[in-house]
Amino acid sequence: MMATNVSGIIDSTNDVDLSIDFAGIKAPNPFWLASAPPTDKAYNVERAFAAGWGGVVWKTLGEDPPAVNVSSRYSALYGRNRQVMGLNNIELITDRSLELNLREIERVKRNWPDRALIISLMVPCVEEAWRTILPLIEATGADGIELNLGCPHGMPERGMGAAVGQNPDLVEQVARWCKQYYSKPVIVKLTPNITDIRAPARAALRGGADAVSLINTINSITSLDLDRMVAHPIVGGRSTHGGYCGEAVKPIALNMVAEIGRDPATQGLPISGIGGISSWRDAAEFIALGAGSVQVCTAAMLHGFRIVEEMKDGLARWMGEHGYARIGDFSGRALANTTDWKYLDMNYVSIAHIDQDKCIQCGRCHIACEDTSHQAIAHYRLDDGTRRYEVKAADCVGCNLCQITCPVEGCIDMVAVETGRPYMNWTQDPRNPHREVQEPAAAM
Repeated sequence: MMATNVSGIIDSTNDVDLSIDFAGIKAPNPFWLASAPPTDKAYNVERAFAAGWGGVVWKTLGEDPPAVNVSSRYSALYGRNRQVMGLNNIELITDRSLELNLREIERVKRNWPDRALIISLMVPCVEEAWRTILPLIEATGADGIELNLGCPHGMPERGMGAAVGQNPDLVEQVARWCKQYYSKPVIVKLTPNITDIRAPARAALRGGADAVSLINTINSITSLDLDRMVAHPIVGGRSTHGGYCGEAVKPIALNMVAEIGRDPATQGLPISGIGGISSWRDAAEFIALGAGSVQVCTAAMLHGFRIVEEMKDGLARWMGEHGYARIGDFSGRALANTTDWKYLDMNYVSIAHIDQDKCIQCGRCHIACEDTSHQAIAHYRLDDGTRRYEVKAADCVGCNLCQITCPVEGCIDMVAVETGRPYMNWTQDPRNPHREVQEPAAAM
């Protein structure tokens, strides 16, 4: 039953529990900061916990001597009004000593026992290196480790990062070493710079990993200085590719999370979703596709740690409105409706419908359809000088380009048309020479 607050407004969040148990790691909410510059020292992490983050993945530790970074390190892809759509970085793992990091981690975990504190880790792909460092990691009292097998720049040149993550045999081997020499949960962070994300996920599971996290950053060059003829960021007149993150990578991340979530070989494997999460809605989408926790980096770097307040409040309100009491109530719920193209209903038809009361006569739908689609939107100039746009149902193929280009939300809807034809997918099509003998189950 929903409670009512002092203002008489129904509060749908009272019965919502945001706490999670992710692969044995408990946290008061699913919002974690990803391993990155915001988590590279105790000062940042304690500020994050004070702001309300449920967990933190400490910036990747490695062997001493620590890595040496360069400057500058970041570049960006901008939208209108200089909104940062994507961030590119060429920063390496921690440039602070292992001893200093371990001491700070131990203190932070002692001060914040209810928060998830995970240590990101990267050492050479040699058993002795893992056997040496893992007891030191365990002594801090941290809740688990995340294996950084995805860093796309700098570290692969040293035989680490994506150089390991792109090789399923090495992924399996490293996971197995970690399970042998470390008693707490092991999360394998996967690189998106690979053809099939399922291969390293399956390898991690074979190696005994308790969970996977994804995606790590994507190989990228965001922009060039055309006067100096060098890409950004510029280091002494030269540059290199870096790791891409931020809002622009979210669609890629969602797909890869879904691929693992619906793969029978990795079914049930806990997933920590990463990639372009900047709002509660983004988080809910990752969770609906199988994530049990979510990690945020770029949004925090752009807007500060306090963004977690709105994320928690928004997610709790949405869950309350939809009757979800716990994260697990809707985690993975969208997977049943995510399938291969060949199982989509070829007999399903929808066409566009324009709400004339909402239409502002801008003509964007007409231009897009007339120039680049199926010439299915008629344009009329009325006697009073106004314009009117109407969909020609016989020509509309239901591509929904008009809906996408329309600047008014809800003005154009896609309306299902009853055809009287039964469900049929590509595998059942009589014209398909590779037609399957048995009819697969239709998507729900």
